[in-house]
Amino acid sequence: MNLDTAQDKFIQTWSSLGSQWGINKTMAQIHAFLLISSDAMSAEDIMTKLSISRGNVNMNVRELINWQLVRKEYKSGERKEYFIATKDIYEVAQHIIRERKKRELDPIKRIIEELQFVEGETSEELEEFRKVVGDINDLNKKADGLLNMILKSDQNWFTKSFIKFFTGFTK
Repeated sequence: MNLDTAQDKFIQTWSSLGSQWGINKTMAQIHAFLLISSDAMSAEDIMTKLSISRGNVNMNVRELINWQLVRKEYKSGERKEYFIATKDIYEVAQHIIRERKKRELDPIKRIIEELQFVEGETSEELEEFRKVVGDINDLNKKADGLLNMILKSDQNWFTKSFIKFFTGFTK
């Protein structure tokens, strides 16, 4: 397999994976392209490689910057903006965990905590509701604590082991 074919296959595979962590296919394709590029790329470079519009590039690169997976770079004497991906895969995983936690776990946490205080006449149905909501709240707190511990760690052995175990990445 030549490099171009391998790069295309990586980009397509990463874009499939991206939909699993809550981003759209194009955003994941751009991230994959920047991740495997040895130099910072301009919007035009991204448009050409992925055959997508400038607006699509700009919108998705902005979101990748918000996720802290990509940053802007400027080249001396040029007006164009260039973009480069964070290359440390453990740092990438931490940014993805942080964003998913913020977008998925944190909103549920607030709602579940609020639902624990449902009122009404004591009944089997009410008790079952409280039990299920309480169990979900307990699980949510444990997951939140574990994710916070991972995010606070500085690539210590636990973080590397955890990420390696769940993602299959090796370093």
